[in-house]
Amino acid sequence: MTYSLITFRDPGTGETRAGLESGGRVLPLTDTNLDLPGNRVTLEAVIEHWDKAEGQLDRLAEESPGESAGWLDYADLTVLVPLRPQQVLQAGANYRQHVIDLAVAHRDGEGTEEEIRARTAATMDRRAGEGTPYFFIGLPTAMASATEDLVLPGYSQSHDWELELAAVVGKRAFRVSPEEALDYVFGYTMVNDITTRDLVFRKDMPAIGSDWYRSKNAPGFLPTGPLVLPAKFVADPQDLMVTLRLNGETMQSESTADMIFTVAQLVSHASQQMPLLPGDLVLTGSPAGNGAHWGRMLRDSDVMEGTITGLGTQLVRCRDEVAP
Repeated sequence: MTYSLITFRDPGTGETRAGLESGGRVLPLTDTNLDLPGNRVTLEAVIEHWDKAEGQLDRLAEESPGESAGWLDYADLTVLVPLRPQQVLQAGANYRQHVIDLAVAHRDGEGTEEEIRARTAATMDRRAGEGTPYFFIGLPTAMASATEDLVLPGYSQSHDWELELAAVVGKRAFRVSPEEALDYVFGYTMVNDITTRDLVFRKDMPAIGSDWYRSKNAPGFLPTGPLVLPAKFVADPQDLMVTLRLNGETMQSESTADMIFTVAQLVSHASQQMPLLPGDLVLTGSPAGNGAHWGRMLRDSDVMEGTITGLGTQLVRCRDEVAP
């Protein structure tokens, strides 16, 4: 039986708990129904001790999710950030159509739009065969739940959305090959990589290039979750639909098949310079259709609805920062 894992606020005690979600019902995980090393059952502990937890969770998921068995209604729960990674690795410019659209928008070179598209497509094909992914590092402190309001900082009017599939690392991975990389993936979750566009490039230091720290790491700029789906329930991470709707209008809708570098390649490349640790996130890039493409940035009262196949729904309302 398919199930996912969440972190939520216990409606009775207010405590933070890990939960097993199946069919819209949630079973709180405690040391009475899940035997793991340590004193507290968390999603991080489940990931770290998956070899011991997997069989137990499989059996719990097969139980009838009735009220007498301690199951709760998912809709009644406050779902929190599913986990707190030590490291967040983010891949940039990893969707073919997205990069082509950016090249057209920035008039990358001479020629007509069709010529720019054709030239960029050929470049992306070469990059996929011969190049390496582009990574930068995000801050876990920027993470928020899948339903928290997003406060739009008042220092800019250029805040943008970028919905992404994220791989959750299951065990220490260092210099692993693409062929073995997916064996190190515990599961998948959804992240909206919010970006302040006018802070991406340093006008005062053009030789330095991009400034991802300032443009991507404000509080709440990484809405994450609502759930983590174990990898064994994902037949092919390159066959998932990524969809973002803004106020009900579809802005992003693309298959992960459009990635330039696959999830396996990204995890492998990310592990070459630094060890990936259990619970770490590897964001895989965002497809075409962000605000820069549409010429429309986030505003007060906007509602973003994000979905990725099998990974639940994010519902994030935007609100302007209130001046102190």
